[in-house]
Amino acid sequence: MKFKIHAKPNLAHPQRSKIQHAVPVNPGKMTLKDFASQIAQRSSLTRGDVESTLTNFVEELPAFLRLGMSVQLGDLGTIRLSIHSEGVDESQPFTAAHIKGVRVIFTPSAEFKASLQHISFEEEL
Repeated sequence: MKFKIHAKPNLAHPQRSKIQHAVPVNPGKMTLKDFASQIAQRSSLTRGDVESTLTNFVEELPAFLRLGMSVQLGDLGTIRLSIHSEGVDESQPFTAAHIKGVRVIFTPSAEFKASLQHISFEEEL
């Protein structure tokens, strides 16, 4: 994985020099079609079959999340929704109007995390 070095202000000590951090270099995006092609090369399915399956997955996933379900994706991990709401004193009624939004939470499985442990890093110059 390639990375660049990025200097950020030292918020704890603004008078000191900046702090350097590594940031990943994104070489581009892989489209669903590209991803389906890669999977098709490893299976007996065609790219169209894989792409159709992935498209259906993307279209169906929100319905399960809206029901409040967690969706366990095998060795990849689990996707669920979290609610963000304003706090209301318990002497007042809490209503759905106090809910400000939802966030998608992805929790990777131990197997998925382990598969990413052995990454080599190279600075992009």
